[in-house]
Amino acid sequence: MSTKNCPSCGAPVALNTTECKYCGEEFAMTPPPNPQIQQNVPRETQSVVSNHIYVNTSSEATVVITGGKSKVLAGILAILFGGLGIHKFYLGKVGWGIVYILFCWTYIPSLLGLIEGIIYLASSEENFDRKYGRGRAF
Repeated sequence: MSTKNCPSCGAPVALNTTECKYCGEEFAMTPPPNPQIQQNVPRETQSVVSNHIYVNTSSEATVVITGGKSKVLAGILAILFGGLGIHKFYLGKVGWGIVYILFCWTYIPSLLGLIEGIIYLASSEENFDRKYGRGRAF
């Protein structure tokens, strides 16, 4: 069985998985190279082309467009409404959003929401998109 390393923790994971079983990091599967895109994207293109378009600088050029989850909006929702888990619903983590609502009376989700909001706002766009964006490759 072939493996690759998790970009977050470095643990070996299977090639066909989209989430690390050790740290929970989500990552997009690498599609086979598309010759049409390789003609349009030079190999020496920088990692960030625009706000949400990334180009792989390895030997096969691939364009990945994310789904557009805003880290600023997620951070503000986490800081203001973290006790109710609104930021979790926004990021597609419905199960965690329900847990936050169930335990909102303890104020623990409020503290966690504040911490998560700071983490969201302090992370880079690329790391936030890799973990929470809905990436798709062309």
